[in-house]
Amino acid sequence: MAIKDVLLTLTSYPDPTPPSVIDHAVSLASLFGAHIAAISCEAHVQIPGSFLGGAGNLGAIVAGEAHKSRKNAQDLLAAFEAAAQKSGVLHEIVLERCLTFEVPDLLMEYARLRDLTIVPVPQSYDQWYAEAIIFGSGRPTLVVPEAPSSGVADLNRVLVAWDFSRAAARAVSDAIPILEKAREVYICTVTSEKTIPSRRSSSELAKNLSRHGIDVIVEEVDAAGRAIGDVLATQIESRRCNLLVMGGYGHSRLREFVLGGATRSILANPPIPVLFSH
Repeated sequence: MAIKDVLLTLTSYPDPTPPSVIDHAVSLASLFGAHIAAISCEAHVQIPGSFLGGAGNLGAIVAGEAHKSRKNAQDLLAAFEAAAQKSGVLHEIVLERCLTFEVPDLLMEYARLRDLTIVPVPQSYDQWYAEAIIFGSGRPTLVVPEAPSSGVADLNRVLVAWDFSRAAARAVSDAIPILEKAREVYICTVTSEKTIPSRRSSSELAKNLSRHGIDVIVEEVDAAGRAIGDVLATQIESRRCNLLVMGGYGHSRLREFVLGGATRSILANPPIPVLFSH
């Protein structure tokens, strides 16, 4: 399926998403000829009434934080509007209002109705929003660093992390519209780290992708005692890749996400944009 409907999530609190993320997302939508919607939330901190009643200026502080979030959201959406108009892409803006703990579920609901959701991942705090969308939307999620190397989307060199798992297969299928546009596609299987169900799976995947007109280079890399995240980071650097495609491994437990080792490592500090599917 072609990617024709993209969602961009813009964080307004505690810190706003950098403008470079907006430029990157708009550039990607333009590359696919897709419609892109940007959503940002005016987030409100919930304080129990008992605290408000005896905390002097606590109510004013909470109101000030809500104002900060609203101003950030409005500024982000205005910047997106300007960038989208300049690029000539079809677009819309969505401003929501909710409590801070409601934001992930709200974004997840919007993501379920889009072909692809772009989520910036900050280094200054946790990746709760990204985790909720990856594991709850049922759609592919493009996680981008909050400081991308360029505002222009570049999909020329793509690395596919392949281990013959269901999640990896889902990620490859979701990524086909992107792989079709890439100049170089590498299928990387990390060995000596866990049991791979089929030794023929990489070559068979290459045959499958070739029927979509996608030529690939198949590689096996020995983990040699290293974590998969470290191995992938090394491959990304050596191949100068612009995008990583991988399955997202994990599950939710009492509103906390228990992530697989490679997913946790890459999501905590994505070296480049990463297409996750679960």
